[in-house]
Amino acid sequence: MKSIVFTRIGDVPEKVWDALNAQGSVTMSRAFWSVVEKSDLNDFTYSHVLFLEDDGTPAGIVSFYAVTTDIAIFAPKSVRFLLNAVRSVWPGFLKLKMLECGTPVTITSPPFISSTSRERLLESIMDILQQTARRDGHLLIILRDFEPNAQEFRGPLQKRGYHWIESLPNTYMDIIWASPEAYRQSMRSYYRSKLQKHLKRNIEAGVYHELVDDFADMADILCRQWMVVHTHAKEFQREVLTHEFYRTLSEEMGSDSKVLLFYKDDELVGHALLLMDGEMLRWLYVGREVAVNDSLYIYIAYTVIESAILLGAKQLEMGLTTYAIKQDLGAEVVPIQMALRATWRFINPFVGLGYRLLNHIPETHPRPVFKAAATKETHHDRR
Repeated sequence: MKSIVFTRIGDVPEKVWDALNAQGSVTMSRAFWSVVEKSDLNDFTYSHVLFLEDDGTPAGIVSFYAVTTDIAIFAPKSVRFLLNAVRSVWPGFLKLKMLECGTPVTITSPPFISSTSRERLLESIMDILQQTARRDGHLLIILRDFEPNAQEFRGPLQKRGYHWIESLPNTYMDIIWASPEAYRQSMRSYYRSKLQKHLKRNIEAGVYHELVDDFADMADILCRQWMVVHTHAKEFQREVLTHEFYRTLSEEMGSDSKVLLFYKDDELVGHALLLMDGEMLRWLYVGREVAVNDSLYIYIAYTVIESAILLGAKQLEMGLTTYAIKQDLGAEVVPIQMALRATWRFINPFVGLGYRLLNHIPETHPRPVFKAAATKETHHDRR
């Protein structure tokens, strides 16, 4: 398959990209990738590849990037303790510049746009990733993310030497309620009473919220609040957001981008960044003025669910980490896989085992949050 590589999103033909992604996720749109590229995240350097059939017909698009990543990004506490000790002397230990195919700030499964056979396009993607990694000296290549709607790629990837590895799971909730009250009433008494207790605490403390579409002029404070959460995170840490990310997301994505603002006695104490993606509402990030262990995060999570209901979303993506709280509110934990391989053949057989030893995926179990199991489609059936 023919390919054209672009190093700037602005050089990719807008009409071609938009036509290929006409029915796809907003997270694969040219506008969203423009936000990502303009945001100056970490040391990301991007490439966008347009694939063409022999007659010149556009067949697909993939974006990938080089970025310095912690190989032990999901390390358990014991391993993390040892790593921190080593990195106090050698800061770059087990941090590599690798080539990654995926969406940096959210989950998109599979991580490319295709108007042809998805397996055929994947073969071309693997070719160009291998060529780029060898040319630029990257030891590792990662393709992510593969949720249950993309399991057919496991075989083709493994045939090319990729290791199929479990990543941190995602969380989703099918929105089947006509109102927030109906949602609360559908919960079993144990979970409903826990939620109401935390909601009452926040209301008594003078906490309230508002949903806004235009938050470009608040970019600095929102990014600062996100940084508070980021620096205190005990789980997943990778991309470092900038105020330009918040500003550009608001300006480029219009009313699809939203932020829930949380106030206590008229002082802004936190926020939740949201993105409408067709019938899905995505909860991208959370920020707080102060990192304390209180009921505010539960109030924020509930308000995100309430917003999904009021906005008419059919599904809510609640993101990675803090699984216990999200499950208590009724979220479903959905597994994610990624494909990993080394560019050096003699190292590649050991890469999968090494990654699994360094990283720990938390165990989660379904919780009987609702009174009766509703008849509804699962995330991977719908997507």
